[in-house]
This record gives sequence, structure tokens and C-alpha cells, in this order.
Amino acid sequence: MATRMHSLRGKRIHFIGIGGAGMSGLARIALSEGFNVSGSDAKDSSVVTALRVLGAHIDVTHDAKHVDGSEVVVFSTAITSNNVELARAKELGLEILSRAQLLSILMSESKSIAVAGTHGKTTTSSMMAVALQSCGLDPSFAIGGTITASGSNAHKGTGSLFVAEADESDGSFVEYHPFAAIVTNVEHDHVDFFATPESVVDAFNSFVQTINPQGCLVFCNDDAGSRALGEAHSEISRVSYGTTSGSDLLVDQIELLPMGSRSRVIWRGKSLGKLELRVPGHHNVLNAVSVVAMGLSLDLDANSILEGLGTFQGTGRRFELIGTVHGIRVVDDYGHHPTEIAATLEAARRFAGDGRVIVIFQPHRYSRTKAFITEFAKVLDRADRAVLLEIYAASETAIKGISAQLIVDQMKNGEFIPNFIDATQSLIEDAKPGDVILTLGAGDVSSLAPIIVEGLYKRFSENE
Repeated sequence: MATRMHSLRGKRIHFIGIGGAGMSGLARIALSEGFNVSGSDAKDSSVVTALRVLGAHIDVTHDAKHVDGSEVVVFSTAITSNNVELARAKELGLEILSRAQLLSILMSESKSIAVAGTHGKTTTSSMMAVALQSCGLDPSFAIGGTITASGSNAHKGTGSLFVAEADESDGSFVEYHPFAAIVTNVEHDHVDFFATPESVVDAFNSFVQTINPQGCLVFCNDDAGSRALGEAHSEISRVSYGTTSGSDLLVDQIELLPMGSRSRVIWRGKSLGKLELRVPGHHNVLNAVSVVAMGLSLDLDANSILEGLGTFQGTGRRFELIGTVHGIRVVDDYGHHPTEIAATLEAARRFAGDGRVIVIFQPHRYSRTKAFITEFAKVLDRADRAVLLEIYAASETAIKGISAQLIVDQMKNGEFIPNFIDATQSLIEDAKPGDVILTLGAGDVSSLAPIIVEGLYKRFSENE
């Protein structure tokens, strides 16, 4: 694999869909490695602008001629097989790599730590990078979200470690062959690719089998899927974490706060002291504890790890406070699976205190909506009010008869308002001081959060 890394030098690498969360991070690292980078995306963005500043040539259209002059073409799972640039690359006989394959090459010269799991990958990867930096290390990292403190989703470090978010959505995480890995949880999702829960388990088993025999697997003892995975792989060193008795890294005395938590961590019977976080939710306590477990497995200083986690301010679109107007808090979150939404709403309820939790939710993908209609309805009913937008298709073709209305039909507090303007205006007019408004979903619903903040400013300034 090191030979492959060497063979890329001096070649022009073209990224199709360069503005995406995962692709932009790899492009950033490739630029840091001195590679000649070009790319294309369907729209301009601050991410595209930043990559241009770093030296990438980027076109904001998809056109076959953009590939001409390239020697290697990289594509993500968001790119369809009939994309004109991908077709041109095949026609020219260029080397074509998936995003996972390129990430594997970029990781190959480092001791890599892959963070996998159905939920929590981005936050846990970000926490891992920050904790390593607190230990005085300068890790490389490639993460599917922006670390709030640094404003970056990727970095080419001078140290020997490389932290990578390992996306299971298409099974391609088997390409990574990491030295060590964290698996936060294992649950059925990405139903467009994984037809059954068993197929998800099979994919994670295949992933664990790629871990270096000298490395380790860190798994969550509180999650049935992750625990079963850990128990099934005696061929490598394993470290368990969680609130469950007998965990190698045990967390207890958990005190959940409106925007953070305090807890105690115990490593194989010995107390390491307090873990204080500035991000909310029980799920984030577990995410942080997985990082402590991995750090200790790498013989890093426990106090430095805990100090680093205490400074962690979160990642973009993970319970991100966008603005506060007249006591109304507007929060944006990426949650798009019922389990993720449950954790986010629990944190939102604590953050709201005596106020209401108001949600504007955009289902992501027709296949996921179809598979989890009842589960979405049950969890969204935990909000005081839930407005649902129409489904964000992503790369999918619409499934006849599948609509967000089907979720609302099974809800008590649900409303289907497919028009963005009508939905936001309804929330702006209804919100009261103390409420938390949550824009929720993996599509473009996040664009509504700043519009709601602006609308609230306008509403209250007119009433003064």
C-alpha cells in the first residue's frame, strides 16, 4: 500500500463531488501531501472556497471535460454510476478509486485508528483527534464533520497516528485495515445497501477481521451489537467500555447537565478520576469513554486524555447551537435514524428545561423512511411539537407511495408541512422564550436553522 502512496505523487487527482464531508477532507490531506488536486461539485460552498485557497482547481458543475488531464479519479457513494465525469474516466481508462480506497492509501503510512459504528462515528473521531492533541501528539485525521474548535474536518499531522471515521454505509470500510478500531454500536441502517440486520453484522465482522493482529478492538459493552462483535473476535486484543459491570473501562456516577456532563471513569478496577464534558447527552459520555479506552490501550496518559475531552466543544451539525433569540434556542443536528433522534431529543429536553422541544424534521432517503415509519413516529412524538418536511431523496429514486405524511399519520404531535417557507414561518410565529427549536436530519434542513434565527430576530424586534 505504501507503494501505491508513492505512485500517486506527481499525478493529478480529480475528486468527483469534492465538496462532500468525506471527500473534502481527503482532498485537504492530498493537498497537504503535495498532490495536484482538481475536483467538481454540484454547488459552491465555503468548503469548496477553502479548498481553492489551498490550491485545488474546482468547477461547480459536473462535465466530462473536467476529467481530462487527470490520471486518478476519486468518487464517493453519493456519485451515481451514470455521472458524466465517472463515465469519462472509464472511457479514458484512468485509475478510479472509491473514497474508501483513497483513504486507505492515505492511512497506509501511519498507525491508523478507525472509528466505526452505526451512530456516533463523527463525534467520537473528533473527540479522539482532540484527545491525542492534548497528549502532545499531532495526529492526522479524516472525519465526516467539522471539529468546532479547529473548523476543520481533516488534517495531515506530523505524528505517526491517523484517526479515520470508518463509514459502514456501503461496506467499504473493509478497505481500511486499521491498526486499531473503536466500534460504538451496531444496528440496522442504510437499508438501501443492507437488506437485513444480519447483513450489517456480517459487514462489521468483516471489518474487525481487517484490524492489525498487533492492534486492538475497543467495543461498547452497553450495546448488544457491539458487545456481540467483541465477544466474537478472540483473535485480537479487545477492550470493553460502558456502564455495564465488568467493562474494562467503566463509567459511573454520571450526572447529565443541560449542555454537558460529569462522570467517573474506572480502568480495570482503578479510578482515573472525573470526566467532564461540554457536549450534552448520555450517548456522548459513552463516545468519550471509548476514546479514553483507546488512549489507554495505546499507553497514553490518562490525565491528558481526560483534559483534552474536557475541552471538546463538539462538531458541526451535532447538537450545534446556531443562535439564541429572546430566550429561544435554535439547535441543528444531523440525526436521521430513530436511535439517533431519541438521543438528540433526550439532550434537547434537558437543554430546554421548562421550555418546549419543537422539531422540524426532514426524513433522509425513501428506503430508510419506508423501513422505519413506525419507529420515526414513536420517537418524534417525544417532542412537544414536530413539523415534518418531505423526504430528502439523496441519490435515491422516489418509492411510490412513500412520503413523510406516513410518519405523521402515526403521530399525535406531528404535522406535515412540506414547504420550507411555510414550515419555518410556523415555528417562528409559535416559539416562546425557553423553547428549543431543533432542525433535524441529514439533508438540507440545516439551511433552515439560520433562517429561523433571523426570523425570530425580526419577529421580536417588530414587537418591541
